[in-house]
Amino acid sequence: AQDWIEGIVRDFGPASVFIVCGILYAETGLLFGFFLPGDSILFPMGLMMATGTLPFPLWLACMLFTTSAWLGDQTGYWVGRRVGPAIFNRPNSRFFNHRNVERAHNFFERYGAKAIILAHFVPVMRTFVPVAAGIGEMDYRKFVKYNVIGVLSWGIGIMLLGYFLGQIEFVKHNVEYFTIFFVIVSTIPIALEAWRARKHQKHEEARAEREEAKPAE
Repeated sequence: AQDWIEGIVRDFGPASVFIVCGILYAETGLLFGFFLPGDSILFPMGLMMATGTLPFPLWLACMLFTTSAWLGDQTGYWVGRRVGPAIFNRPNSRFFNHRNVERAHNFFERYGAKAIILAHFVPVMRTFVPVAAGIGEMDYRKFVKYNVIGVLSWGIGIMLLGYFLGQIEFVKHNVEYFTIFFVIVSTIPIALEAWRARKHQKHEEARAEREEAKPAE
């Protein structure tokens, strides 16, 4: 995502912040936005603000980015609340995979209200957990409370991480490597989740086979 983001910043300058706002809203609020790399956008944006490549106030960018993600989450919640059954019955398509909704629903059921916070740090979950919360008819005030905590800790936290690292001379001269490293690190949570899901599936399949192999009484 480094070259992509740098290209947007180079072509649009400070206006690129508003383009990123749209990307963050789509990732967190629209079902087809699950493939957008939120983490790997915020981190290099913070880096480029620190190095002067992007002349834009850090505090304002943090406010705009977190607001965009918050609005996206609200959209996802009400989509789930209003058309939940239709989402679960929707067939797979190029931009929609039923497994993602099921995985998010399981993630939500497993971690409860904390999932609203944790999901912001897990790619794909950012998109589908608010929908799962809406489908599960989670109390809206409770959703908003945990959502605000999640959005602020994720959006501001990652921006500040990129910004302060960007002020280190070694990082300034190796921005692309640090961005690649961060992108890799940001994919670890979803990779672990996929591994756990695969392991659980194999366990269930093995148990089903054992049950079938038992002699009938």
